[in-house]
Amino acid sequence: MERTQPDPVDVGLRVLLEQPSYAAQVLITLARLLEMDYQQPVNGLALERAMDIAADTVLRPLPDVVTRDSLTRAYAAMPPTAGISRGEYALRLRAAAKELG
Repeated sequence: MERTQPDPVDVGLRVLLEQPSYAAQVLITLARLLEMDYQQPVNGLALERAMDIAADTVLRPLPDVVTRDSLTRAYAAMPPTAGISRGEYALRLRAAAKELG
């Protein structure tokens, strides 16, 4: 018998594989937050606060082990911030997120 409906497991797997990783989602969310004040320079306090919000937004419902791994990967992928605006850093974060997949 031929199926007219795709297998729900196949559909679910396809959706999961097409989404960015959790680490990449954190970086994308962080980029969005920094873009709100894109002309300001990147500084440690603003970056730390934005990262806390991004991580909470993306990772809150996940198990601790997934959260820790995702944050480790996100922090490792973050580019240097020296002397650039938040808007420029947001562009660099998006590029880093693409690399994470």
